[in-house]
Amino acid sequence: MVKHIVLWNFNAEMTAEEKRTAGAKMKELLEPIKDLVPGAVEIKVVMNEMVSSNREIALIGTYETEEALKAYQVHPAHVEAGKYVRSVTCDRACLDYEV
Repeated sequence: MVKHIVLWNFNAEMTAEEKRTAGAKMKELLEPIKDLVPGAVEIKVVMNEMVSSNREIALIGTYETEEALKAYQVHPAHVEAGKYVRSVTCDRACLDYEV
């Protein structure tokens, strides 16, 4: 299994309401991709709700293999969602690892 964790902050000029709306849209765009990519086990988008965090939103994915993760990354639905994600976020960090 492969874990794929991506963390972002929202663009600084966004209001709290705009961030909530953007987070909901990211969830709506990204989570259903699990059903489109063979080998995708789980894709979850979560918003920061604790002051101890230094990122505002995360994508946490689980894939059967590294090849499944690569298929997710180039899938047309992910590429399209990425356009929106990049328009509302900054400070991206990513960690992929095998479990």
